[in-house]
Amino acid sequence: MVAKPLVSALRSVEVGLPDVAGAEAFFTTIWGLRVVARQGAAVYLRATGEDHHVLALHPAARTELRSVTLRSDSLADLQALALSVPAQGGELLRPPGPLEEPGGGQAIVVRDPQGRIIRAVCGDERHADTDGDADRPIRLAHAVLNSHDVAQGLAFYESAFGMRLADRTRIMAFIRIPRRPQGDHHSIALADADNDCLNHVAFVMPDLESVMRGGGRMKDAGYPIEWGPGRHGPGNNSFNYFVGPCGLVIEYTADVSQIDDAYPVRGPADWKWPAGRFDHWGISAPPSDRLKAAQRQVAFAPWPR
Repeated sequence: MVAKPLVSALRSVEVGLPDVAGAEAFFTTIWGLRVVARQGAAVYLRATGEDHHVLALHPAARTELRSVTLRSDSLADLQALALSVPAQGGELLRPPGPLEEPGGGQAIVVRDPQGRIIRAVCGDERHADTDGDADRPIRLAHAVLNSHDVAQGLAFYESAFGMRLADRTRIMAFIRIPRRPQGDHHSIALADADNDCLNHVAFVMPDLESVMRGGGRMKDAGYPIEWGPGRHGPGNNSFNYFVGPCGLVIEYTADVSQIDDAYPVRGPADWKWPAGRFDHWGISAPPSDRLKAAQRQVAFAPWPR
């Protein structure tokens, strides 16, 4: 296991879609992101925070997850990852080097033992013009990935990246990136499943009100809330889930718990709801069948490409 965390944040996700133009229109006019760059047919979208982009859209024959990008603090951390990932059962796909895409920086590309393409980047561009718009996402909160073997996946992210388990429920392992003084309750989560597809991507909104207004905006645009409104147990975050363009499952969330090493890791016995309840408040219906089907459809794209 590495002596210290080799990643410091979740930066972005990169997806392939058959209709990039339609997805761009959705994410800019309804979801609240803005185009920050283009490269060929790919579109890079930013939120209101400092990250150069939080979502990249690439043309593809079907909806697919190209990669999840974490941030590292230094080139030395990337070089350490190049050693720790293969030692822990992953594969080094591209050693640390310049990232030839908008935002730049140095990057490493690896594949985890279950086939997921993970990038880590350092020295990428940051935005100074953060605006805190009340109804737009600030940054990514987390990416939840289905896993046919959560124990194996968890062991890899802890031992290779220096991430740590925050909580374990009956259906999910919540994995945090240790930060000082505190950091998000989880940046990655592994969901127990019979596949290794994308479960969903969550975007941080300024507060509960913006999560609720976002739900109304999505409903007005023809995208019903597929699960929510509600408040999760682990992480304590409020949520509304949707099936977005080309079948991507996306979440508006706020109030994510900020924790440190003193946080007590809890297990499935600690996270049980009364019968008929699916969140902390007990208001929401269960996740829709449409949502559950979409959470099984978006696989990682093959490498090389």
